[in-house]
Amino acid sequence: MYKVLLVDDEIFVRRGLMNLMDWKALGYEICGEAENGAEALKQIERLKPDVVMADIRMPMLDGLELIRAVAEKQQESPAFIIVSGFHDFHYAQQALRYGVHDYILKPIDEGELAATLKKLTGTLALKRIASLTGDKLAADSIFETLVKGSFKEEDIRALCSALELEEAGMYVYVLAELHLGAAEERAAGAKGVTAKEVATACQAAVRHVQSLGKEREPQGVLTYEQQKGLYGCLLHMNSLLSGDSDEHYIFRRLHSTLEEQLRLPVTLYVGDKVERLQHIKESYRAANEALAYKFAEADQAIVHASRVQGTPLYYFDMEAGLYSRLIEKVEENKPEQYAADIDLLFQAFREKRFAPDAVSNAMVRFVIGIINIIRKMNGDEKRLAQLPAMMNWQQQGTRLSDLKQLFLAFTNEASAYIALLRSEQSKGGIEKVKKYIEANYNENISLKGLAGKFYINSVYLGQLFRKTYGVYFNEYLLSIRVREAKKLLRQTDMRMYEVAEKVGFQNADYFVTQFEKLEKVTPTDYRNGLFGKS
Repeated sequence: MYKVLLVDDEIFVRRGLMNLMDWKALGYEICGEAENGAEALKQIERLKPDVVMADIRMPMLDGLELIRAVAEKQQESPAFIIVSGFHDFHYAQQALRYGVHDYILKPIDEGELAATLKKLTGTLALKRIASLTGDKLAADSIFETLVKGSFKEEDIRALCSALELEEAGMYVYVLAELHLGAAEERAAGAKGVTAKEVATACQAAVRHVQSLGKEREPQGVLTYEQQKGLYGCLLHMNSLLSGDSDEHYIFRRLHSTLEEQLRLPVTLYVGDKVERLQHIKESYRAANEALAYKFAEADQAIVHASRVQGTPLYYFDMEAGLYSRLIEKVEENKPEQYAADIDLLFQAFREKRFAPDAVSNAMVRFVIGIINIIRKMNGDEKRLAQLPAMMNWQQQGTRLSDLKQLFLAFTNEASAYIALLRSEQSKGGIEKVKKYIEANYNENISLKGLAGKFYINSVYLGQLFRKTYGVYFNEYLLSIRVREAKKLLRQTDMRMYEVAEKVGFQNADYFVTQFEKLEKVTPTDYRNGLFGKS
């Protein structure tokens, strides 16, 4: 079991977290709790928890100061999970610099927390095995330990030896994002890319750069699969720089070689340079911070952390008026108008420098809005072929341009489907109107009254009736009344005013006029004709 320390100044929050999920089933146990950062610092030294789950805002010593204090002690640190309010996001962003594993927004979602803990289990397992057995494991596991700073200072020599790297030297961590969701790849059927293929492509780029400096000893490059489609590369800049090359050339060459060999669009996020290998976690953090600018810097194939660090990002929701208008135009099936609004939306993503989470929230909000419309119309959103891609684009390293194409394809499909549902719904609705007329023709029925009864605009109802049945509403109602009047004239000896009233005419003279207009004979002549009278 991995030990978890809960830190929050509200006891009800701590009790809520304890009861939120089955911690034991996830492989964790609550080993203690603290109501502020100062108390938590003592508990961490005493209990040595594997995980600390802390609120970012607390009295005496807040979550951010707690992380800093633990990091400064230069001991094996627990993994931190930060709990943050939406307005605290800039604090959470700053906490990422100190190696926080994840942050979760309030109110805490059980599924989100469970997913975070499951993901953390793998990292904790590697960390524990390495510390208990001294096993050098696989190179990528050691690399992960190195870049995340999960080691003691005295272990750095062993790590360097295992990775065949020098302790002193200029190092840079570069993130390579493979755009598996690119439009051209979706059209051709995206291929799978392995970590080995990425490593081979990186090696090819390094060999080319090193060939420019003949006097330098060729040296490999380490790669680490951070997550699907996202690979970290550790570059030893001293072995790459020469009189004929510079830093920018090295990154450009790495980028072009990756794209050529993997046949996929790639974006690089370059961390800060560090002068000793044990500090590579700082470059790792910087590269991951640069990743947050993927949409704000959408036109850049190489994003340098040093250039974007400190520049503001937009973390809020999309503009409400634009969202409402976009939903309305999709529902009205007006492609030109909603396409123009999509242009405005993605222009805002770029110009306002939306963070990935803010873009994701905007997409999710729109998709949920569309799904709700479809369900209200008794449709099935699973019939939308683009829905799975729209729900999973974050895992495909999707570029802003690709996301726009995917989003437009989704809205086109959704709009057409909503129009189809409306057509089917209209047919069903007008059929109900028709049956109502046939059952209640003898009552005082009007188009306006029917429209109110069935919650349909009267003008639209009249047009829909004419389009569906080929006759106007009044003509159809009159034909039914006259047909029933003829039946009464044939089968009863009722007087004319009685027949008129029975079939829904309030005025006998009007009944006679309308009957003659339709049948070309008066009601009396029709009845007399049945007896052979002229």
